[in-house]
Amino acid sequence: METKSKFIKVRCSKCKNEQVIFGNASNVVTCLVCSKELAYPSGGKSKISARVLEVLE
Repeated sequence: METKSKFIKVRCSKCKNEQVIFGNASNVVTCLVCSKELAYPSGGKSKISARVLEVLE
């Protein structure tokens, strides 16, 4: 069974910036405005620490 990689639109809890990130990120993803960490790699799907607004196909 193949898992599809998706892009996810998230909102930073610190500065409210909205940003699109990759759901299977292999590096820590930070906010482009305030540098708060938004997602962490976890050997597959990322562990997201921001508010998920939308999953993009």
